[in-house]
Amino acid sequence: MIGIPQHHAATPSGKPRARGYGIPFDGVPGALNAITDVPGVAVGYTTLISGSGPLVVAKGPVRTGVTAILPRPKAELAQPVFAGIYSMNGNGEMTGSHLIEEVGTFNFPITITNTHSCGVAHDGTLRWMHRLLPGALDAWGLPVAAETYDGFLNDINGHHLTFDHVAAALDGAAAGPIEEGSVGGGTGMTAFGFKAGSGTASRVVEWQGKSFTLGVFVQANYGRRHNLTIRGARVGPELVEPAVIDNTPQKEKSSIIGIAATDAPFLPHQLKRIARRMPLGVAATGGYGYHSSGDIFLAFSTANAEAAGATQSELATASYIPDPEINIFFDAVIQATEEAILNALTANEDMTGRDGNFVPALPRPWLERRFSAG
Repeated sequence: MIGIPQHHAATPSGKPRARGYGIPFDGVPGALNAITDVPGVAVGYTTLISGSGPLVVAKGPVRTGVTAILPRPKAELAQPVFAGIYSMNGNGEMTGSHLIEEVGTFNFPITITNTHSCGVAHDGTLRWMHRLLPGALDAWGLPVAAETYDGFLNDINGHHLTFDHVAAALDGAAAGPIEEGSVGGGTGMTAFGFKAGSGTASRVVEWQGKSFTLGVFVQANYGRRHNLTIRGARVGPELVEPAVIDNTPQKEKSSIIGIAATDAPFLPHQLKRIARRMPLGVAATGGYGYHSSGDIFLAFSTANAEAAGATQSELATASYIPDPEINIFFDAVIQATEEAILNALTANEDMTGRDGNFVPALPRPWLERRFSAG
């Protein structure tokens, strides 16, 4: 659209983002409208798509991958970040969560993949870190690895993700504009009966004459068609077609993983509060946290590096924005979560997977009619 920065309207490969259809949003996005607007944060993907036809376990079809999110530059990944975690509905997994609850920090990259490859992503991260920074593993490591279920489209029991795929995503992680939709861990994911997966957005927050950035990344794989809501309009009932083709009826398995990053200085309890607001962005799209959904959210701050990594015999000092001033960051994380989810839906295409199971993309002609301002 005229007047919208290129990176706000489309992904690097040219897939349309939500703003490209004229969908309006609150708040001020960063230059890339992505989690990588936060200085030092990088994202990498490995995407695995192969085969078609009937499911043959260990052969395919394959519709999966892994996403890597680096909270600091590669040389600094052993340096912890302050963090907070929140599970709105715990029918899912995010490793390292108990450590984050206990001490309010984590280090090493975050990975997101499919449910049955979460362990490979976890262990692959440790192998990669040992190669990159051997001294970082002199004691032990507990990286963050999260998952959502892609077995409707993917041969999930074939365990196609390998340590080399994890390493490729980590090696390829970079700042700058990033792809969305059916890439990385989001490759085989579905939301509201439409093709979804990986999405991102960011907001610039002004506080006391200083400018901070808060970015969100989601792996969206949740929601029922009739609940889909776009900017307050419950549009699901308008979208009975195109329908999902399900040749292998199964129980609903849906989830969303959300990662929020910021360069604003916050303490762990404040980051937990920010993580708790991410489900409000999910709710704005019509996500209600149904029984089988693993809705898990992590927020971290790249500020206060010395305090977050302080060791014994040191008096640590950390700066932080006072709690009464946090509301503008609540606004930012809710806004960015909502937009990241819609970007995962709009920057997508139809996909057919195992057994001919089919998931349509959110129809572009409908989006153009419904939202474009011309």
